[in-house]
Amino acid sequence: MSTEEPDADEDGEDIQYFVRIGQTDLDGTKSVERALTDMNGVGRRAARIIADKADVDRRDVIGALDESKIDGIVDLVQGYADEVPEWLTNHQRDFFSGETTHEVGNDLDMSRRQDINRMKMVDTYRGVRHKRGQKVRGQRTKSTGRTEGTIGVNVEAIKEEQAEEAAAEDE
Repeated sequence: MSTEEPDADEDGEDIQYFVRIGQTDLDGTKSVERALTDMNGVGRRAARIIADKADVDRRDVIGALDESKIDGIVDLVQGYADEVPEWLTNHQRDFFSGETTHEVGNDLDMSRRQDINRMKMVDTYRGVRHKRGQKVRGQRTKSTGRTEGTIGVNVEAIKEEQAEEAAAEDE
């Protein structure tokens, strides 16, 4: 069982060990699909769509691609929202502008943080849950998500109390 990956010595190709897309350095030794999933905001499905639209085999090593194909991938990552239906994007109907975008990298973190801060300021239900540090998306909280100390009976504390009482009775 051998995996056929292009080796720099065999093909005479140079592999870029870091491919920069946006503000993210991608590992140039990984396949196109795997490397793209290392970016915030790009999952497996988005990576596969980007590779297909760029006419690149998703199993090719991203560092072995020529500059024109890498530039095509960069353009598709930046313009991903224009290439796919609205339901495949990660930031639909922005609160202020009403636009649908696909955020990638640090922009995704910033927009998420702004959305949460806006919910906290307006005191929406989700904002209040965020403020209190509780679960936000309807998960059960009866038995999970507890942040306090010991749950239930603390057997060690009971044994220590009994030992102290026995020592007090002996004296």
